[in-house]
Amino acid sequence: MNIIEELYNRIENENLWTKHMILKRDDYLKVSGTTDTNLYYIISGSLKISIINEYEEHIIRFGYKNNFITSLDSFITEKPSDFSIQAIKKTELKVIPKSMYIDFINQSRENKLLWDTILEQLILQQMEREKDILTTSPKERFQRVFKRSPQLFQEIPNKYIASYLRMSPETLSRLKKS
Repeated sequence: MNIIEELYNRIENENLWTKHMILKRDDYLKVSGTTDTNLYYIISGSLKISIINEYEEHIIRFGYKNNFITSLDSFITEKPSDFSIQAIKKTELKVIPKSMYIDFINQSRENKLLWDTILEQLILQQMEREKDILTTSPKERFQRVFKRSPQLFQEIPNKYIASYLRMSPETLSRLKKS
C-alpha cells in the first residue's frame, strides 16, 4: 500500500470527511486571492493548480484520481494564495477541514510520520520539477516527467501538460511521436 492510500484509509476509518463535492469541467475549486484550508481527496477526475500572470497561465501541479490536492501555501499559512485550482474534467472530491486534519495528524506518531513523509515527497517532487525547468531541454523534461509520472499522460490533456512542461503543444506532440 502506498502512503497516499494509507493516509486516505486512515481518514476514511475515522470517518473524518465532512463534505462530498462534484465539480463540472472548468469549475474552480479555489480562485486566486482566496484562502482555502481544506484538504481534498480526488475520487475521480482531474484538476490543475496554476497561477496566471498578465500574459499566460502557468500550471505548477496536477491532481487526479486517488490523490490529495490543496493549495498548500494557503493550507499552511491560512492566508490568501495566488494559486487557483480548476477542474480539467468532471471531478468528484472528498473534503476534510484543516482543523480536523491537524487533530487527526496529532492523534498518533504514525499519523504524524505519514504526513511528514508525504510533505517530504512533495518538496522533493517540486525541486525535481524546478531543476527540470531550469536546466534541461524540452526533450529531457518530457522524458523525465514521462518516466516519473506516466499516469499524467493518461489523465491530463496535452495542452495542459505542455504548459506544465513550459513548451508549446506542438513541441510536446513532436516529442511524443519520436
